[in-house]
Amino acid sequence: MPYNIIVLIKQIVDIDLLKVDSSGAPQVQGLPLRLETLSKNAVEEAVRLKEKHGGKVTAICFGTDKSTSAMKEAYAMGVDEGYILTGYTGNNPSLTAEVISRKIKEIPHDLIILGNQSAESYTGMLQGKLSAILDEPLLSDAVKVEITEGNASVTMALENENIVAQAQMPVVISVTQEINEPRFPPVMQLMAAGKKKINIEAAQGTGKNTVEILSNTAPKSERRKVVFEDPEKGIPEVAKVIKEAIK
Repeated sequence: MPYNIIVLIKQIVDIDLLKVDSSGAPQVQGLPLRLETLSKNAVEEAVRLKEKHGGKVTAICFGTDKSTSAMKEAYAMGVDEGYILTGYTGNNPSLTAEVISRKIKEIPHDLIILGNQSAESYTGMLQGKLSAILDEPLLSDAVKVEITEGNASVTMALENENIVAQAQMPVVISVTQEINEPRFPPVMQLMAAGKKKINIEAAQGTGKNTVEILSNTAPKSERRKVVFEDPEKGIPEVAKVIKEAIK
């Protein structure tokens, strides 16, 4: 049975090249943009499900008419159609969920797949807020996804154990980085992806962001660094610190 799958992706600055100034503020000017790693995991899982069951994968991304590289990479990985929503630059998960849900409601779907958190904020709140707005069950932190006869079953990674949960579709599924290894598209697929149409639309209901960011600086590290040239002397000291930490 074929399924219609929506995958939410994000284009971010290359955080591997990110530096901070003397005040701890991140310096992002001039950094190249790339498809977020967890977005690749979400795309990979959506495409694998399509390859197994048939259907269509549609990607949605916030950006501008010039930020198409992430969508082209998603196309090369196997996404069938993509939408870039322009005009929204907020970082309030509640508002983000409201804006993106308006587009989701326009697209017939059985599953919505996204990463379980953002590489920029790590709030992990978007998945739950989308679930509430769309009135669709949430299966979060998935390390494995299976779908059969209109039901989705996932293995969920919890702090101390993994559990299996299921829900009737349509359903929202957030995935972890451990769920798969994203594919590297061959050159021919990359070239073909560059020729595919990308739908660019203004985001609807961009609203007022009621959250104000007061600080966006890297935390200062207060950890003491001790180097032991002689391992025999260092081992007892390390053991002592560990024992103190687990008391």
